[in-house]
Amino acid sequence: MVSTILGRKLGMTQVWDEDDNVVPVTVIQAGPCTVSQVKTKATDGYDAVQIGFGDIKSKHVNKPMAGHFAAHGVEPMRYLREVRVENGEEHHTGDVVTVADFAGVKSVDVIGTSKGKGFQGTVKRWNFSRGPMTHGCRNQRKPGSIGQCAYPARVRKGLHMYGHMGDERVTVKNLKLVRVDAEQNLMLIKGAVPGGKNALVQVRMA
Repeated sequence: MVSTILGRKLGMTQVWDEDDNVVPVTVIQAGPCTVSQVKTKATDGYDAVQIGFGDIKSKHVNKPMAGHFAAHGVEPMRYLREVRVENGEEHHTGDVVTVADFAGVKSVDVIGTSKGKGFQGTVKRWNFSRGPMTHGCRNQRKPGSIGQCAYPARVRKGLHMYGHMGDERVTVKNLKLVRVDAEQNLMLIKGAVPGGKNALVQVRMA
């Protein structure tokens, strides 16, 4: 069984659990995902499957990808991701992964791309404390000293400074899977997951 499924983040809401507690959840429209390629140790040196998600018009698919889909006998899909499996020979091209496969799963890992926040300073990016706002202080939101005196006479690598924030791959582990709606292909996951609305996310069994 493929332990990963692709989906879109629809947004957040809240539901009631069995103990009458309000639980904040993220709604993800996951799958169905079609297996578009199977890799085995005999052919590729490792076992993996390639799954696809999302509809796309044929005119929007370039020739290399169109040939890839045609060679494996599947319809074009917007997103493709490769997932490692234990035994690739057990899987076949055309197999479908749905949310019903996650019915008995209690916790999942969610992989996505965080929201891009552009170029930010150290207060917003690294939660630095600001300086005094009165008495002539001119160091309200500046990072302060970034080095030492004569030695090492350079800025050390990895120093927290201003720069590009967000828009990076983020993995949130061990989130509780609250509910699975197989009819509407929905997954309700407790808490927040990376990305904005309609962002692509990858959900795997924890």
